[in-house]
Amino acid sequence: MTREEKLALLEKARAARAYAYAPYSGFAVGAALLCADGRVFTGCNIESAAFAPTQCAERTALGKAVSEGARSFAAIAVVGAKQGCDGGPISPCGVCRQMLAEFSDGGLTVLMGGTRAGDGDFTERTLEQLLPMSFGAGDMR
Repeated sequence: MTREEKLALLEKARAARAYAYAPYSGFAVGAALLCADGRVFTGCNIESAAFAPTQCAERTALGKAVSEGARSFAAIAVVGAKQGCDGGPISPCGVCRQMLAEFSDGGLTVLMGGTRAGDGDFTERTLEQLLPMSFGAGDMR
């Protein structure tokens, strides 16, 4: 990697940092990941009042959206099962619910469906129904 390529990658990380969501620590971080095929994926830190420790599919989607500047969401769809198996509706884990609550007033629609293609059966709830009495920014005072 040339010096110029390294500097360009650093600039992309700096640009990603501008989208960081760090209302509690104020510690904004940006990253730029160069793939072997030449693509670059950028990201930023995303804090939650609960300081969630893991990264699930829902939070990966949320992280990608937030790192691109999005802050308002209408719905999320979730499907999952063991690899090679069909599965019925699953719900977001508690940590994902908390992260989604960081960007929602509780009215976010959560669609939980099966993994089989063409299966029109799904469960629908609001985030408030899945995470009543959530911990939020107001609790940090």
